[in-house]
Amino acid sequence: MTALDRSWVKKSLDHLTQGEIEITGRLVDASNATLFGLMHHEGSTMEVIYKPVAGERPLWDFPDGTLADREYAAFLFSDQTGFDLVPPTILREGPAGLGMVQRWIDVDEEVELGKYFSQDRAELRSLALFDAIINNTDRKIGHLLPDQNGHLFACDHGVTFHSEDKLRTVLWQWAGDSLTAGELEMLAKTMAFIDSNTEQLNSHLAADEID
Repeated sequence: MTALDRSWVKKSLDHLTQGEIEITGRLVDASNATLFGLMHHEGSTMEVIYKPVAGERPLWDFPDGTLADREYAAFLFSDQTGFDLVPPTILREGPAGLGMVQRWIDVDEEVELGKYFSQDRAELRSLALFDAIINNTDRKIGHLLPDQNGHLFACDHGVTFHSEDKLRTVLWQWAGDSLTAGELEMLAKTMAFIDSNTEQLNSHLAADEID
C-alpha cells in the first residue's frame, strides 16, 4: 500500500473545517442519512460525505446520537497511529446540524471488489487488524475504497468501539494467524495513543468503550 501524504491529510482537514458545504445529493442505499456534497474553500472544491447526527437511525445496541462520534474516533485512531485507512474526517455543523464530514474518495474502477476483498494483501490484513482494534461490527465489501494511487481507504465506521465483542467482517483470511512484529508495534502505538489522549477520546466514546 502506498504511503499517505501527510500534507494531503492536513490540507484536507483544513478544507473540511473551514469550507462551506453545498449538499448535492443523497446515497439512498445507506441505512442512515448520508448526504453527498461539495465543500467550497478559497476557490477550490472538495467532494464530501456528510452524515448528520439528526439522520441517524436508532439502534438497539448503540446509544442514540453517537455514530458520528464513532466515525470521528475511528479516523483519530487511524490517523494518529499510522494505519492511515480512514479518509480525512471531522465533526462540524452543516445544513442539517452537527455531523460527520469526510472527504470523498474516488476509487479505482479497475479494481473488482468481489475478488479484491478475499485476497491475501498487506493492506487488507492491516484493515483487518484495525477493525479488530476498533471492534467494527459491520465491515462490508462495499466499504473498501482502493484509490487510483494504490492506497486503500475504508469508510462507514459508525458502529464501532462497542464495549462487547461484536466484530463482524468479510476479512477473515488471517483468522488464527499469529501477529507479526510490525502488527505488535501497531498495537503498541495504539495503546500509547489511548493513554495520551484519554481526555479527547472521552468526548466521543464512553469510558467502558475506551477501556
